[in-house]
Amino acid sequence: MNNRGKEPEIICYDDCGNAPKKQLIKEFNIAFAKNEVAFIISCVSDDIQWNMVGDQVIQGKKAFSDSLQHMEGSPISKIHIKNIITHGRTGAADGTLFFNSGKQFHFCDIYTFTSAGKQAKIKELTSYIIEGT
Repeated sequence: MNNRGKEPEIICYDDCGNAPKKQLIKEFNIAFAKNEVAFIISCVSDDIQWNMVGDQVIQGKKAFSDSLQHMEGSPISKIHIKNIITHGRTGAADGTLFFNSGKQFHFCDIYTFTSAGKQAKIKELTSYIIEGT
């Protein structure tokens, strides 16, 4: 997922201001683009469930971490986060990932947090991913 030394371009017009969960989702997506696995893992609960719709469901922090390691060979050149929405224990983000290979994938991620509190971790992540043209 990383660019082997080159930082991906980040486009996100959403001002997260006083919205801690929006800021977390923004940072989480940017870390995903940069392949910052340690940060990503620090944001999720031990019983994280990642449902990649139409593909697979990953259960638990260890399996989640392993799946991120498998994605390491796909360098991302740019991430465009179009929207981030949060309310209570839930949140969502959509955008596009642009890969060095020229491929692009549009995504919409739905987040469920462990609580509505500021320090809540991501408990469930549902990802809808469509290959672009």
